[in-house]
Amino acid sequence: MISIHRAEYHQKATLRNLIELYKYDFSEFDPDDVNENGLYDYMYLDHYWTEEDRHPYFIRVEGLLAGFVLIREVGQIDRTIIYSVAEFFVMKKYREQGVGQYAAVELFNKYRGFWKVAQIESNIPAQIFWRKTIERYTNDNYQEIREVDWEGPIQTFSTVT
Repeated sequence: MISIHRAEYHQKATLRNLIELYKYDFSEFDPDDVNENGLYDYMYLDHYWTEEDRHPYFIRVEGLLAGFVLIREVGQIDRTIIYSVAEFFVMKKYREQGVGQYAAVELFNKYRGFWKVAQIESNIPAQIFWRKTIERYTNDNYQEIREVDWEGPIQTFSTVT
C-alpha cells in the first residue's frame, strides 16, 4: 500500500536524511557538490516549518519510507494559488511501481489550484515521468512551457473544478 503523510517538525531530521539521498541521486544532473562535511545540506529545509506556503510530505510503501515531496505555493492567478513541486524523490527500489505517480496524484487532488511542474533540461527521466503522469492526470489537458529564468520544460495545468 502506498501512502503520503505530512512531514511533521519532529521528523525534520528524517527528511534531511532523505534529501541527502535525493541530492546524491540527482548529482548526475546537478553541478552542486557536497560540503566539507560530505553533505549537500539543503538550504530550504527549515523553511518548510517556518513558512505557511511550503508543504513537506513523506511517501511510504507498506509503511516504510520510500521518498518525499516538497510542495511550494509560488503565487496566484485570479485568486487561485499556483503550486510548484519543489523537490520530488522516490527511492530507486520503489521506482517503476506507480509509487511516484500515486504520490503526485494524491497531492494534485489535495492542493486544488494551478500547477507548475518543472524539470531541468538534462534530467530526461524526470521529464518522461512528469509528462506521462500529468498527461494521464489531466487527460492530456496541460501545456508545456519555457520560462526565461528556468532551463528546462515546465508542465502547467489546473486542478480547479
